[in-house]
Amino acid sequence: MKSLLLSRFLLLLPWGLIVLLLLDTDSSRAPLAPPARPPRPTAPRQPALPPIYAITPTYSRPVQKAELTRLANTFRQVARLHWVLVEDAARRSELVSRFVSRAGLPCTHLHVPTPRRYKRPGLPRATEQRNAGLAWLRQRHQHLPPPQPGVLFFADDDNTYSLELFEEMRTTRKVSVWPVGLVGGRRYERPVVENGKVVGWYTGWRADRPFAIDMAGFAVSLQVILSNPKAVFKRRGSQPGMQESDFLKQITTVEELEPKANNCTKVLVWHTRTEKGGMSEDVELSIKVNQKSVKRY
Repeated sequence: MKSLLLSRFLLLLPWGLIVLLLLDTDSSRAPLAPPARPPRPTAPRQPALPPIYAITPTYSRPVQKAELTRLANTFRQVARLHWVLVEDAARRSELVSRFVSRAGLPCTHLHVPTPRRYKRPGLPRATEQRNAGLAWLRQRHQHLPPPQPGVLFFADDDNTYSLELFEEMRTTRKVSVWPVGLVGGRRYERPVVENGKVVGWYTGWRADRPFAIDMAGFAVSLQVILSNPKAVFKRRGSQPGMQESDFLKQITTVEELEPKANNCTKVLVWHTRTEKGGMSEDVELSIKVNQKSVKRY
């Protein structure tokens, strides 16, 4: 009996060893990798939008906050816009400082006073404030290599803007121009364009000006500003209404102007003003409260 079991064991032993050997070999093999997925096509990177710099002179008056609020509500909807707000004051006012902190958009708050001798009626206004904005812009970019993408325009705080205008000006190569509404005693003023070139001016005041255009009617490439470091708004020899021409003569010619807004046929900015409401700040009111006279100013 024992010899029979032994003989059967010896007969099955080689087959058992073969099975164990096959199992060991199969387990030592590396697992098959899943088939590689084809790479997903990558969308082409969109170039970054050129930034827009808006230089706004402002001064203290009853409607100042109302004007700045309207402007901020517009600028907040414009991509990559940096607001350079320049107060006509010896120091930053609490009102504007608080407003800037709550404006919700990139903003630089500067201040420079207008000399008293230049505050007489009939003299150009906001010269020092616009020049302070230009100086800040040049200082900010002076150590960066060219070309510097970007566009600058002068946004007075009593203007109203269509959002479409910002997309128009963003492609400015050198100096771009467009119509302005409610200015010069007319419903609008505009450059006259023929075959894509500015050939004249539709204006209600001094059409003989080299650039018969409102401050709200043009934008300048940042690279042009950096390439012309001496281009500023001048006090000496500059007459009211001539500041635009005096500035633009330093950086461009009429032939080089780039018409925007459908060849200057669409009005996208208006020279508006907030009503003062007939207020008198210095009138003393006497009000009787509980038989007592209370003075209010």
